[in-house]
Order: sequence, then structure tokens, then C-alpha cells
Amino acid sequence: MPRVNKSVKTRRRRKRILEAAKGYRGSRGRLYRIAADTVDRARKFSYRDRRTKKRTFRSLWITRINAAARSHNLTYSQLISGLNKARVAIDRKMLAEMAYSDPSGFAKIAEIAKGQLA
Repeated sequence: MPRVNKSVKTRRRRKRILEAAKGYRGSRGRLYRIAADTVDRARKFSYRDRRTKKRTFRSLWITRINAAARSHNLTYSQLISGLNKARVAIDRKMLAEMAYSDPSGFAKIAEIAKGQLA
């Protein structure tokens, strides 16, 4: 059986890791063994945080909606409950955007929600 040279695969694997570690400080971006550990750790964080980001943004939207709703004498839960009863299908991302950039539009939505609560 002929002897197999592994150098091509090895070089390609090492190059891919060092390319991913570009910009890392010191030996983390230069030495293969340390770079491999660092890249592996970074990929775990990015996988985890792609999921965490969704939770974080939803929390931010709810905070913004709550602040805007309280300026119209409503709580967040009252606003959402009123909108559900009025069958207004608008998600939290859009509500937060309206609260931030279009206060007059948000005021109309708040009035719709208030009308359903009374």
C-alpha cells in the first residue's frame, strides 16, 4: 500500500484556523495550538449568543413599550391586553419602533388599547 502524505490536509486545516484567528492578540493569532483553542471558544460563544441576542432584544423592546405606555397612563400588560382584545396584530418590535420614532402613532394605538379596557 502506498504511503500517504498528510501535509496538504494539515496545512489546509491549520491555515483555516489561523485565518479565523486573524486579529487576535499575540500568540492567539499566530500559534496554531493556542489559536485553535481560542477559535473554538469564540465559536461556542457566537453559537450561544445568536440565541441570547433574541432574548436581549425582546427585553429591550418590552422596556421601551412599557416606558411609552406609562406616558399614556397604561402599563405594558394593560397595553398588550387591550391590543389583543382589539385584535390588533402588531409585534413588539414594531411597537417599540413606533414608541421610539413615531410617538403620535403610538398614542393612537394606546387609545385603541384603552378603549378595549374600559
